[in-house]
Amino acid sequence: MMDNRFATALVIACVLSLISTIYMAASIGTDFWYEYHTLSPAENVSETGKSIWEEFVSEEADEKTYTDALFRCNGTVGLWRRCITVPKNSHWYSPPEPDMTTNCISFSLSDQFMEKYIEPGNHNSGTDLNRTYLWRLQFLLPFVSLGLMCFGALIGLCACACRSLYPAIATGVLHFLAGLCTLGLVGCYVAGIELLHKKLPLPDDVRGEFGWSFCLACVSAPLQFMAAALFIWAARTNRKEFTLLKAYRVA
Repeated sequence: MMDNRFATALVIACVLSLISTIYMAASIGTDFWYEYHTLSPAENVSETGKSIWEEFVSEEADEKTYTDALFRCNGTVGLWRRCITVPKNSHWYSPPEPDMTTNCISFSLSDQFMEKYIEPGNHNSGTDLNRTYLWRLQFLLPFVSLGLMCFGALIGLCACACRSLYPAIATGVLHFLAGLCTLGLVGCYVAGIELLHKKLPLPDDVRGEFGWSFCLACVSAPLQFMAAALFIWAARTNRKEFTLLKAYRVA
């Protein structure tokens, strides 16, 4: 029979694992990892809204082009998409308070693995290896993290079917590795943003800040580590007590 301490630890670990998975999935699927806020938003230049959007979605848009649009139009950036706020209708007449709409475009798979240049927008400036690999890692690591957690959950289900706590050690190890991946993702994203802003400094009237999608990933990492610690502690301690009890019975 399982001790109540271990049962409680496993329940708490499962809840933490579920919450961290939801947070991680939400952060991957949303577009608010980084937000730009300008003091002179695009509604003040609504006549250029259409041209900004056309440049933003153009297949020829390079990193500098869409980053400038993000600066000017209260843009937000996610792992998969980038968004800007532009006037809903661009006519020759601009009303005092035009209707604004948020338009987004997805990064293609080739965009995710595209080389970053030392001077953004200048293809002849050479490849910036640091930014290139940071960008690729921030795309890959969240999926590795989710995959490890799902595999750990599968092992946990097998442990329940076998009525044994010992496989929960593997579940804990996988959650620990998932936490490392999530922590690495956060670090890569912060480093990538800082390096980009060194190449393309923020204008004086633009303020940048990390968004709530980024915060969800930051919260997910410690939850994964706590779940890992509880899984490993419950499995190891239960195994140890079972071994001592078995030795006592034999004696």
